[in-house]
Amino acid sequence: MVRRVDLTDQAATLLRELTGQHGPVMFHQSGGCCDGSSPMCYPRGEFRVGASDVLLGYLPGETPFWMSADQYAYWKHTHLTVDVVKGRGSGFSLEAPEGVRFLIRSRLLTDEEVTVLESQPPPATGDTVPQ
Repeated sequence: MVRRVDLTDQAATLLRELTGQHGPVMFHQSGGCCDGSSPMCYPRGEFRVGASDVLLGYLPGETPFWMSADQYAYWKHTHLTVDVVKGRGSGFSLEAPEGVRFLIRSRLLTDEEVTVLESQPPPATGDTVPQ
């Protein structure tokens, strides 16, 4: 199975801590400036996904990872890995008070991964997934 998004062990630990504190969460990555280029973690249901946002997949705990359609157009041939580093995150993302921030590490999908993904239906969008 080819996945478009994964996370590091350190990010998985932080995700478990955040869901323990806040309940189910979700990620969204926009193509905006500043913190918009970092994945944002929100309590599930507190961020409204747009009709054209793309669901890249689910992280542990059935945590959805969404991306804006414009960003997806640039990154559709890229595998993303959510990581966490020390430093100041966005005031809107749940990890900000912890003194760390989520970030994306990326690599191009291999030719084989692209072939598999292109043989599957396109990723779901905000207008096809109940929220």
